[in-house]
Amino acid sequence: MTELIEIRTAARRLRAAFTGDVHEPGDPAYDALRLPWNRRIDPRPAVVAAAAGPLDVRDAVRTARELDLPFAVQSTGHGTYLPSDGGVLLHTGRMAAVEVDPRHRSVRVGPGAVWSDVIAAAAPYGLAPLSGTPSVGVAGYTLGGGTGWLSRRHGYAADSLLRAELVTADGELRMVSDDEYPELHWAVRGGGGNFGVVTSLELRLFEVGPVTAGMILYDARRAPALLTRYGEWAAGEPDALNTSVILMRMPDLPMVPEPARGRSVVALRVFCDGTEAVARAALAPLLAVAGRPLVDGLAELTFAEAAPRFGGPPHPPAAVWQHLDLVREITPELVRVLTAALDDPATSALTALELRHWGGAMSRTDADDGPVGHRDVPFSVIATAMASSEQEREPAAASVATAAARLWPFATGGTFLNFLGDPARTASAYTTDDYAALRALKRVWDPDNVFRLNHNIPPASPGES
Repeated sequence: MTELIEIRTAARRLRAAFTGDVHEPGDPAYDALRLPWNRRIDPRPAVVAAAAGPLDVRDAVRTARELDLPFAVQSTGHGTYLPSDGGVLLHTGRMAAVEVDPRHRSVRVGPGAVWSDVIAAAAPYGLAPLSGTPSVGVAGYTLGGGTGWLSRRHGYAADSLLRAELVTADGELRMVSDDEYPELHWAVRGGGGNFGVVTSLELRLFEVGPVTAGMILYDARRAPALLTRYGEWAAGEPDALNTSVILMRMPDLPMVPEPARGRSVVALRVFCDGTEAVARAALAPLLAVAGRPLVDGLAELTFAEAAPRFGGPPHPPAAVWQHLDLVREITPELVRVLTAALDDPATSALTALELRHWGGAMSRTDADDGPVGHRDVPFSVIATAMASSEQEREPAAASVATAAARLWPFATGGTFLNFLGDPARTASAYTTDDYAALRALKRVWDPDNVFRLNHNIPPASPGES
């Protein structure tokens, strides 16, 4: 009974204070706003508060804290892995303003903005962000580290964060930067949503000219040769390139180019900050060993044109299982494990198995960098499975679990927050020292762990240094 009174009190308080809208179960917009993009969970918050501005964010945090209700934040919901059952779900989708400052090569964005908004706003000035998939939210991507198409040239998106306005756990609105609350500025550049709710971000933009992007598809029988050569070639990959090799089973659908339709393929995924001639010259050793492609989708484009081509069309909401491991070298044994996955019934539900090269500017550390971990590890392997129906869920989860078990002998034990599907592994996204520093800051800024329905970093106990 006490809990029900608190929930009703929360809705009443928020409606009295909010400029935005407040929705309870039964309201027309409740279901649309409560559901994340990743449908592995079906959250049932007591209240969905759709903020219209920073003061709404402040009031939502204060209300949840004062009534001791669970609190969560969501925009696109791509990074939502824990339900906000019985709590306050703050939805920031309406706060999507984007303002480019071409003189200072920066952009200020609201927490509801997605990368396509920023790419479109920056393009007329010949500028681009360190963006990822166009339909993904800027805030969650950046706070989680953010590895994008220009990251081998310019580093992680988190390291491009100049300042952030956020509401901290005490319900206060603060601007954090190198000059104001520098310890918080360090923490939010890779520490996820553990230290506050973003109300705006200011990010660097970068000059960009013609780029080359797309996928080159080969028959899956070329996978062993391509993966082996890729492991050797990657050590000298120019920073202008961002590449990966992906094993996929292509659906038998009209949208898939006919030569690849309904068959297993190995794809060379390429983004080059440069012309097609530059890209193909750098890729020559890989193209030679891969042989004749089924489909050559590489093309020279503007950055704004390349973003949807490289990221693909927005995928409709689905239940997604994803596992990432970082690896130091591509051994013959790892190549055998990767290529065997396509034909193994135990991993038949995998959507994709991707070997990605990181490195470049992401591997060059600076004293000012945020806590994005494991910058020295050159490769990752990402196993992904999607389920669009209830019947597909168990095979999808089992296939990813099997792939993860087989990849473990080659893994460093580290991971990357943006691709982490298991909140229990949060600590593995950081170095030991950075994780300890983050926990110590959490004890200062959120000792009650108000911001816990996320990839949570718990506050250090009083006895810990």
